[in-house]
Amino acid sequence: MSAPIGLVHDWLTGQRGGENVLAEMARLCPGAPIYTLFHFPGSVAAEIEAHPIVTSFLQRAPALDPGYRYYLPLFPLAIEDLPVGDHRLLLSTSHCVAKGARPGPGAVHVCYCHTPMRYAWDQQEAYFGPARGPLGRLRGAILARLRRWDVASASRVHHYLANSRFVAGRIRDYYGRSAEVLPPPVDTAFFQPGPEPRDGPVVMVAALAPYKKVDLAIQACERLGLPLAVVGEGPERARLERLAGASTRLLGRVSRDELRRLYRKAICYLQPGIEDFGIATVEALACGAPVVARGAGGVLDIVVSGEHGLLFDDPSAEGIAAAIDKARQMEFNSMNLRERAEDFAAARFARRLKESIISYWPEAEGILA
Repeated sequence: MSAPIGLVHDWLTGQRGGENVLAEMARLCPGAPIYTLFHFPGSVAAEIEAHPIVTSFLQRAPALDPGYRYYLPLFPLAIEDLPVGDHRLLLSTSHCVAKGARPGPGAVHVCYCHTPMRYAWDQQEAYFGPARGPLGRLRGAILARLRRWDVASASRVHHYLANSRFVAGRIRDYYGRSAEVLPPPVDTAFFQPGPEPRDGPVVMVAALAPYKKVDLAIQACERLGLPLAVVGEGPERARLERLAGASTRLLGRVSRDELRRLYRKAICYLQPGIEDFGIATVEALACGAPVVARGAGGVLDIVVSGEHGLLFDDPSAEGIAAAIDKARQMEFNSMNLRERAEDFAAARFARRLKESIISYWPEAEGILA
């Protein structure tokens, strides 16, 4: 007899915010199989890899690591091919195609949606650059087909959970569905203020991709003569290295201990782009660092401007520099910042997630841990 609950996730290639949500789901559902497009063993948390992991036919695709993004046109077919039909409850965590898994007759499908896929909708150029020539037209046709599938498969979900009001709005706009807002879990037990003096750099945590606006952060900090430390990797690294001056450090991936040290010493945490939520923003607050962020997107669920940092509207390098400079002249109570972060603690997320699942599928009360 199959397990009553099945978990679905886009892919398992690294431990990031989406995988932290999956880990909480895995703890609630001991022994539940995890269905995913592909899995790179050893890349995610032990509590995830302790579950049975069922991959799609893409697991056998050539050059999958690191070239899995080239298989995007096959993702819908692969997710629909996963054998999830015997479970009475499907829990999916989706930023791409996981919400398109096909539940069996009478099953309930609850999807925790990090965002409708950004690169298929409103951020095509940010991910892929301008569409030019025959390849651009081919890319446009592929993404148009992906959008049609995305809308059609949205009806396979019975209940949506969104990580922010911003994402709930995107779900409403693109899928015509309502969503309950449940912010993702943050490890506030680990990320805490420390004894370090707050004499470090401006800190960013971001993929080195155009939509993260790291180039504008570099220019802003150069204008102010402030050091900038950027944690993250991505395709923009070479260009950003050419742009960066002596006071900018592109640190790549760092350990959790090093990340916590950076937050504790940070002048401020900087978010120049628009994020769906912003887990790193909450981690920084938990360590007592004020936040300077673009006043749009998921950060509006986290930061009250003037209390937990400063939100700005001008997205230019000049506007970012002015916001950092203004925030440096303000006084913030680190314990108030810490208290705000506790609203997003992992234990609170787990409790609310369990309550939501039971409200949608009462049978879960006797099954969830």
